[in-house]
Amino acid sequence: MGQIKIFGRRELFARARTEISDSIHAAVVEALQYPEDKRFHRFIGLDDEDFVHPADRSADYLIIEISIFTGRTMVAKKALIRGLFSRLAESPGLAPQDVEITIFETPRENWGIRGMPGDELALGYQVTV
Repeated sequence: MGQIKIFGRRELFARARTEISDSIHAAVVEALQYPEDKRFHRFIGLDDEDFVHPADRSADYLIIEISIFTGRTMVAKKALIRGLFSRLAESPGLAPQDVEITIFETPRENWGIRGMPGDELALGYQVTV
């Protein structure tokens, strides 16, 4: 299980939301071995005055926050981060300087999904990768 929040300017999402989502999802599927049909993305579009950041970031600056169950190895998490930078550079053409990623890990028992605690949920994929 993973939930992904993507913060960026509304204008960027208006022109590249699909490419951003596809690139993020492909990186997650590859690095964390997620099923193709498990896509949980929330785009939080901000106006210019609501997105304060250093001057060395462009108008395409994105912040990606990924919430996942604990259990992934350091190797898998680093592969995810590298995959995100690489895929977002390919499509929609975001510079690595304009992408920041944070992974938040939470024990499965701290999640509530489909009416039950996450540690009681039967998953169709492996968490320990």
